[in-house]
Amino acid sequence: MLKKIRLSFAIVFLILTSLLFLDFTGTVHIWFGWMAKLQFVPAVLALNLVVCILLVLLTLLLGRVYCSVICPLGLLQDVVARMGRWKKKLPYTYSPPKSWLRMGVLTLFLVALILGVGAVASLLEPYGAFGRIAHNLFLPVWQWGNNVLATFAKRAESYAFYPTEVWLKSIPTLLVAITTLIVVSVLAWKNGRTYCNTICPVGTFLGFISPFSLFKIGIDTKKCIRCGICARKCKAACIDDKAHKIDYSRCIACMNCIDHCSSRAIGFQSSFPKKSEAAPSEKPDSGRKGFLAVSMLLAASALKAQVIPKATDIKPDGGLADVLDKQSPERQTTIVPAGASSLRKMKQHCTACQLCVTTCPNSVLRPSHSLERFMQPYISYERGYCRPECVKCSEVCPSGAIKKITKEEKSSIKIGCAVWVRARCIPLVDGQTCNNCAHHCPVKAITMVPSIPGDEKSLQIPAINEELCIGCGACEHLCPSRPLSAIYVEGAHEHRFI
Repeated sequence: MLKKIRLSFAIVFLILTSLLFLDFTGTVHIWFGWMAKLQFVPAVLALNLVVCILLVLLTLLLGRVYCSVICPLGLLQDVVARMGRWKKKLPYTYSPPKSWLRMGVLTLFLVALILGVGAVASLLEPYGAFGRIAHNLFLPVWQWGNNVLATFAKRAESYAFYPTEVWLKSIPTLLVAITTLIVVSVLAWKNGRTYCNTICPVGTFLGFISPFSLFKIGIDTKKCIRCGICARKCKAACIDDKAHKIDYSRCIACMNCIDHCSSRAIGFQSSFPKKSEAAPSEKPDSGRKGFLAVSMLLAASALKAQVIPKATDIKPDGGLADVLDKQSPERQTTIVPAGASSLRKMKQHCTACQLCVTTCPNSVLRPSHSLERFMQPYISYERGYCRPECVKCSEVCPSGAIKKITKEEKSSIKIGCAVWVRARCIPLVDGQTCNNCAHHCPVKAITMVPSIPGDEKSLQIPAINEELCIGCGACEHLCPSRPLSAIYVEGAHEHRFI
């Protein structure tokens, strides 16, 4: 019964968390966006003390159920592991803990956060890793399926589905997602939760707490017949059936052992009655307590000031022009969403999970290629512009990298400022009248003035009011100049209200 309950919750969490990355309409987030905020690392980076305390208390109560019920990457491993043993009945085997590797990876993760090497931290963080897999590999398949349905719906004169464009946002991020999926799948296929118990920093951190849990799996030595079924069914490879020992730092409370024990010698019980009989290996060593304290101090210091990133290496993406594709200009400062407040804050808190990229209805967000902010989102205006009334990215971000803002606040936040390039402007280059930038500016920060001062009959060129411009990119996106716009947005290091 315990396994069925655990499995039911796990399936619900996996499906709904996956839909957060697959639903390009943003509808699922209205009801289940809170699930992304339950993830451990995003909650820590967002300083969401309520969620952090709840997850720690949950671990102290029931052990590492976070890994077996809430974490989407852990649940993905269970799916792959089940496929690996489908019809083969290959048993798992007990493996001694690789403490040096687990602590080494956790230390690397914390040091990367402190030094601001977001790429390394993002690669190791489980929720971000799952998000990149879902966004880059599962979402295109989901969109293609939607487009097939939209084709049939159109023929039936129905508007139940509408087609959406499938395009590659970042080759490096795609390669990282593919590599992560291969590594996780191979490890899960061969021996279950190997990734969780050797690489995942969240699993290692919770492994320091889980031995203190109030309820945990225990073995009744009087009933045990040493059949070894519990060890062969343990996906965490943490049960030493010969010595009747369980490594609680690796146990994820999946209940497989309880479900398959024919002699009822193993069960989920309170740890207090048998505290005096606990084997030495079941007691956490003093070094683990010290390392836990150091880890918490290092994690707190990771939230301190970081070096402000320089200009990113922005590569051209496809555009909307009929003849030439629009290209991204070389910006001195990267543009980040309005709720991010600054480049520095984005770099500190973002886990590069791609959830905001998935839900952006204007196609302006994409993963960065820069090593400083690798895979973290930035704004570019080749395919659209950041509409002042859209706050989708701020609503879905679970890590606090993009704070939730209102539509009224969005239209007043300056994320950059338009810059006019005289040498590309259509009236001066082609001698043709053009006022696209001024006509479409939502805040009326652009006005047209005579190109020859005092001559009202001369062709008009744009004049930018920097105090009114919010950097939405409507002028850059809608400028007919190709391949580079005659007016583009330069990002702001620190956002401010105007």
